[in-house]
Amino acid sequence: MSKSKSKKKVTVGKKREVTATTSRRTRTSSISTQPETLLFEKTNFTFVIGGAILVFFGMMMMLGGGMPDPNTWDPDIIYSSRITVVGPVLIIAGLVLEIYAIFKK
Repeated sequence: MSKSKSKKKVTVGKKREVTATTSRRTRTSSISTQPETLLFEKTNFTFVIGGAILVFFGMMMMLGGGMPDPNTWDPDIIYSSRITVVGPVLIIAGLVLEIYAIFKK
């Protein structure tokens, strides 16, 4: 069997010529035997888990604030520093830790 190559001249417009070569080729797929590497390392996953724990604890700190008696109003329970400061700071710290874990190389 001989491989035959045929050349076709295709004229596009007046001045340009494009030469197209057709040949008979077999398709081969190259399967790499190299193991796939993960995008993140162990330290990244540690920071991701730590950030998720911080967000979880921040949410838990913001729970509560219910009045023991529905007929009374106690602003110290609703506006306590645990609910208005500590919880949101823990959530923001957890989100910052998550962002750091994503961008850490």
